[in-house]
Amino acid sequence: MTEGNFVDYIKIYASSGKGGQGSAHLHREKYITKGGPDGGDGGRGGHIILRGDKNMWTLFHLKFKRHFRAEGGGAGSKSRSTGSDGEDIYVDVPLGTIIKDADTDEVIVEITEDKKEVVLLRGGKGGLGNWNFKSSTNQTPRYAQPGMDGAEGWFRIELKLLADVGLVGFPNAGKSTLLSVLTAAKPKIADYAFTTLKPNLGIVEHRNHQTFVMADIPGIIEGAAEGKGLGHRFLRHIERNSALLFLIPADADDINKEYEILLNELKKHNPELLDKDRLLAISKSDMLDDELQEEIKAELPKGVDALFISSVAQKGLQELKDKLWKMLN
Repeated sequence: MTEGNFVDYIKIYASSGKGGQGSAHLHREKYITKGGPDGGDGGRGGHIILRGDKNMWTLFHLKFKRHFRAEGGGAGSKSRSTGSDGEDIYVDVPLGTIIKDADTDEVIVEITEDKKEVVLLRGGKGGLGNWNFKSSTNQTPRYAQPGMDGAEGWFRIELKLLADVGLVGFPNAGKSTLLSVLTAAKPKIADYAFTTLKPNLGIVEHRNHQTFVMADIPGIIEGAAEGKGLGHRFLRHIERNSALLFLIPADADDINKEYEILLNELKKHNPELLDKDRLLAISKSDMLDDELQEEIKAELPKGVDALFISSVAQKGLQELKDKLWKMLN
């Protein structure tokens, strides 16, 4: 997936169909002088239906089509014939999608299952034909119900990536490089901060053809939970990751401090993130000799497993994959 094709936030307008008009027809046939009312009911309007698709990873397909209108139901006709139902409109979305009311910000539904269908807006009910109103005191009703209006509104669609492992770190920590080495993903890599502007996904191959999905989240900085930098826009993606891989470069001024800052930003965004399994990887460790590595190891944060890796020198990557696989299983 290229960076430009990744869309995780979109706003759409949806309108379900109006119900069909009921018929006020009176039966007319040779030799039957008083056939009475036989007007049929109107058909219902079309629904707007959301459908989960496990093969989709982005909302890019909604970027250029943001208005969805279902057709109205058909009118009833003679011989108690019911009008046709309006055609339903299906909107396919990736798993992990949340739909909110654009006005109230209320969460309407969350799509997490493949092929799961949820009716976002129901079509209007068709009007009753005049035969429904026939009675002993009103044997020839000459009226029928109009169809009910459909519903409409603006909706926000947000995507939270469903990945097994989420990469968490400051800008330029080596997350994109690691993803490019472990997977076939081609994230943008450069020697300046905020190279990654959109999340990237890749499939990591493990032993015996086993695989898991890794997500590279744009760099987090101190204050990201309050809106600083770019990371705050993508913190929600971390909520759906099964495990978190913290990446801190070996040349960081204070590894302990950076780890605490990252942990604190996750806590401020959503305290439940601290319940996820965590692993700390010291990247760019090819620049360390054995003595310096031992010194750093003695000062690493407590309570979290840590290992030294180098994407460029292919150091410690198999051990990293083994630890992540064990965490996920």
